[in-house]
Amino acid sequence: MKMKKSLIALSLSVGLLASVPGITLADVNIVPQNTAAAPAIPTSALQQLNWTPVDTSNTQSVQLSTGGQHLNVAGITGPVAAFSVPANIGELTLTLTSEVNKESGVFAPNVLVFDQNMSPAAYFPGSYFTYQEPGVMSADRLEGVMRLTPALGQQKLYILVFTTQSDLQKTTTLLDPAKAYAKGVGNAVPSIPDPIARHITEGVVKLKVKNSSSSSILVGPLFGSSAPSAVTVGNTAAPAYNTQPAPAPAPAPVVAPAPAPAAKSEPMLNDTESYFNRAIKQAAEKGDIDKALKLLNEAERLGSKTARATFISSVKGKG
Repeated sequence: MKMKKSLIALSLSVGLLASVPGITLADVNIVPQNTAAAPAIPTSALQQLNWTPVDTSNTQSVQLSTGGQHLNVAGITGPVAAFSVPANIGELTLTLTSEVNKESGVFAPNVLVFDQNMSPAAYFPGSYFTYQEPGVMSADRLEGVMRLTPALGQQKLYILVFTTQSDLQKTTTLLDPAKAYAKGVGNAVPSIPDPIARHITEGVVKLKVKNSSSSSILVGPLFGSSAPSAVTVGNTAAPAYNTQPAPAPAPAPVVAPAPAPAAKSEPMLNDTESYFNRAIKQAAEKGDIDKALKLLNEAERLGSKTARATFISSVKGKG
């Protein structure tokens, strides 16, 4: 694993958790950087998958029974969904939804995030995706919000969605429609049992991607750390099962990480150098790695010779 070379600072989505009755931070004790808990998937197997591109212009939907793919890997049961998302547009917020089919059940998703070199960077197990009550424009569903900050120089991240045998042994308690109606109109909620949805290997999963300003998980190697050469994965063109418009296919080869920004030929003034180094340290101490990265980029653009070393030492101190 390359996790010692990646800074991971988890910040659970308080807004998501607050919307789920009876769910507390203790109930959703997720440590996404613990990729050792995820199934071990050979890179060669990942390269054979068709990775469906998703960007901020659309929500990608996959019907697993017809459009799912298969991985013959221990720990993964049934079909999987494979997505690629752009890593060069800044911080990302990914919302993954699994719709409930009240007749058959619900697919309990797990998500494994890979950087552009196909190294596992974050793992969100089935317990991270919590039940969301139906709304005016939404049905019963399991849903989770993942906030990611791609390291500079990356072009793509890869999102693998699957379920496990352990998840199939569990169920999800839904909200009875009569209760939902009563709550919506302000009536007394009837004392009736709620339906139970069993977990199944098929269903509809949807992935929505948008830019974020409060990301929490840095995906990819830090500056100055050794990293494997870029690899080429399977076809990234959108397959025929897409139910919503997909963006133009991205080229299959994954490019190597970009070099550091070209610095100005004249040296930076000492006061300016000190200002940026101090600001980078303060941002890293607060866990705001996105701000520290932006400060580093700007400092090097202005000719700094020490900002990169300051950034690396600061984030290593946090890790």
